[in-house]
Amino acid sequence: MSEAIKDPRRKPRREYRNIHIGELGQYRMPLSAIVSILHRISGMLLFVLLPFILYLLQESIRSEISFAHFQGIASHPFSKLVILALVWGYMHHFCAGIRHLVMDTHVGLDKDSARKTSVAVLVISLAVTFLVALKLFGVF
Repeated sequence: MSEAIKDPRRKPRREYRNIHIGELGQYRMPLSAIVSILHRISGMLLFVLLPFILYLLQESIRSEISFAHFQGIASHPFSKLVILALVWGYMHHFCAGIRHLVMDTHVGLDKDSARKTSVAVLVISLAVTFLVALKLFGVF
């Protein structure tokens, strides 16, 4: 007989179960889990937009005329947003990758350190993206 049945004053143990896809909105994930998911999303973003990156590289180095064409493409507001998304994807993937490499050496695995490094990844990647956005949209 289990101890919960023997002692009626004892609280029942918490039940852990799998989460259905419809319950994801109600589930509160820790910040380190969000950063890990964003690491995967940024990697996918970089992979999917790789043809666009290679096209821009090709246009920028082929000739002077193609460089002028590249400048025309890159000056469009939608292209600037895509470039900004690529910058965020690269910076987040880079910073989170370094975080994961450090965690692979068994450093910073406790809950407090994981939260601090998650905050650092988000702050650094968003700050660099913000600076690039200011430069990209002509603030300085």
